[in-house]
Amino acid sequence: MSQINVQELAAKMLEAAKNVFSSKWPEAKDYAESEFKKIAESVAFIEAQYALGAMSEEKAKLHLNMQKNASKMMLLCLEGLGLLAVEQAINAALAAVKDTVNSALGFAIL
Repeated sequence: MSQINVQELAAKMLEAAKNVFSSKWPEAKDYAESEFKKIAESVAFIEAQYALGAMSEEKAKLHLNMQKNASKMMLLCLEGLGLLAVEQAINAALAAVKDTVNSALGFAIL
């Protein structure tokens, strides 16, 4: 059974990123919600595939990195958000769920 709750994971990531975006939050909120939900869904997919033996640790890390990069590109499209702010927001979001994700997977992906 999955240990990853997509909604809870996305909510934790969103709350952590909100502080980083600060004054840009009103413009970034809808995009951030969508992107962090995608990251949470990717983590749940990775957990399921890894548990079935259908995905190795290496492939899991690659899969997550691809989703992080896609989310970064989407958030960079917002006017006024620079690379540093977007990277800090994504890093803060992932740091907020690091223990939950690594524990659920049984290896350090974050």
